[in-house]
Amino acid sequence: MNAPFRPESAGITPSSRPAAERRFTVVIVGGGAAGITVAAELQRHRPQASVAIVDPSETHSYQPGWTLVGAGVFTAEQTQRREETLIPSGVTWIRHAVTRFHPDADAVELADGSRVGYDQLVVCPGLQLDWGKIQGLEETLGRNGVCSNYRIDAAAYTWKCIKGLKGGTALFTQPPMPIKCAGAPQKIMYLTADRLRKKGLLAATKVRFCLAGDVLFGVPFFVPPLQAAVDRYGIDVSFKHDLRAVDGPARKATFAVTGSDGSSREEVMPFDMLHVVPPQSAPDFVKRSPLANAAGWVEVDPSTLQHVRYANVFGLGDAAGTTNAKTAAAVRLQAPVVVRNVVAALDGKPLTASYDGYGSCPLTTAYGEVVMAEFTYGGKVTPSFPLDPRVPRSSMWHFKTRFLPHLYWSWMLRGSEFDIKHRERSFAKAA
Repeated sequence: MNAPFRPESAGITPSSRPAAERRFTVVIVGGGAAGITVAAELQRHRPQASVAIVDPSETHSYQPGWTLVGAGVFTAEQTQRREETLIPSGVTWIRHAVTRFHPDADAVELADGSRVGYDQLVVCPGLQLDWGKIQGLEETLGRNGVCSNYRIDAAAYTWKCIKGLKGGTALFTQPPMPIKCAGAPQKIMYLTADRLRKKGLLAATKVRFCLAGDVLFGVPFFVPPLQAAVDRYGIDVSFKHDLRAVDGPARKATFAVTGSDGSSREEVMPFDMLHVVPPQSAPDFVKRSPLANAAGWVEVDPSTLQHVRYANVFGLGDAAGTTNAKTAAAVRLQAPVVVRNVVAALDGKPLTASYDGYGSCPLTTAYGEVVMAEFTYGGKVTPSFPLDPRVPRSSMWHFKTRFLPHLYWSWMLRGSEFDIKHRERSFAKAA
């Protein structure tokens, strides 16, 4: 039997039983992509600062890889590592959940009632998946043909469902925005349709995309290649369809449908496979805090990522109240901005680093091809390469499946600020 893991054996300051009050130069709430990256970069820029990450999770996931788990390209294990292996040396890991923010007292409160003080606070706990808002979903997820790439165990079941699909109806859903990785709901749909095509089963299968919104993708520039994929596979797209209930044993999904005149009705659809994307929101402890905006997200300046009311608070990642796409690519460019501005704030200097809203969404339109969508605030198209990004490319498939995971684990989470510079470019109108 293996000996139990001890944080001190890995060079991590142990703090499973926090004292009544401790204080750090920087406290980071959240140990996901944003939290680890910010901590690692802070260690490079301000090694003498005392830094703590507050997060109870023992497993860290490369969530951009979950679509590929659902498509049978990656295994679940390839996307996961133990959290303690990623905590930067010298950073204190407080293995508890935050329940309250006390920004007027420069402190956060933990689940055991103790408080941790800070000079600067970085808030990046990710977002909340509201599975319970869809009636019957939690009881049937992972069986009865109901799957989701937004949970790792259910993503593994997605691949089982795809392999077992011999015809019938495959439904794919997308809830109201914002959600993390807005392209993910349709990525797995195209991969499923492509596999059915290759197996000679596409004609026997009705593939239907039911989304709560009224556009295929939020950046109009990238709609034509996605519409081409929809047309190629014969996918039925139903706008203004919001999933409200799932009856797994009966294999029926109930949608609230909004008509063009604003009227609402229910529509029940049978399915053989149902891929569900749950509604998403800011974590409850963020929503009810003084840091939240009216929608519940951390209220930060979209450029500096500094809180609009508390000068020593910064926010990034999925919980931030910014209009960029909620992706790991956004975090990769937000983190250096936050770190530079935190350091400037510690030194009493003006904040000069700015974030332009960059996000990236590698849209898998088939096995072996990706439309690499890159854009900034306002939907400006800002590719990193001088190629028309609307064209599905095999090179971008290799970029997504090989380079990006390596970039994440070996560069980004270790504090590297490696970047292939993106810039706004003009391209001819799609034919």
